Amino acid sequence: MNNPERGEVWLVDLGYVAKVRPCLVISTPALDEDRALAALVPHTTSLRGSRFEVQIKTRFLRAGAFDVQNIITIPHAKLLRKLGNLTSEQVEEIEQRLRLWLGFLS
Repeated sequence: MNNPERGEVWLVDLGYVAKVRPCLVISTPALDEDRALAALVPHTTSLRGSRFEVQIKTRFLRAGAFDVQNIITIPHAKLLRKLGNLTSEQVEEIEQRLRLWLGFLS
């Protein structure tokens, strides 16, 4: 079974209108005693110009952005395949925007 690592981008079956799309893993890996869940930030190509859309350029994603307002938690079984990794700088950019949205910045 998949045990995704923080900073990895996976193709994920979201199982509803959002269909199958790339998602960034923002949670830490699950331990044996944990539930096999991952917290994700979906990637979208339908941009709205929101301050909570983070555009990241990689070789394995189409032009678009990670939408930090759309955090989801899904079982590992919905992870279809790993697409690649973001750099620590790219993950930090997304984390900063996520903290802003959640009010964790002073």
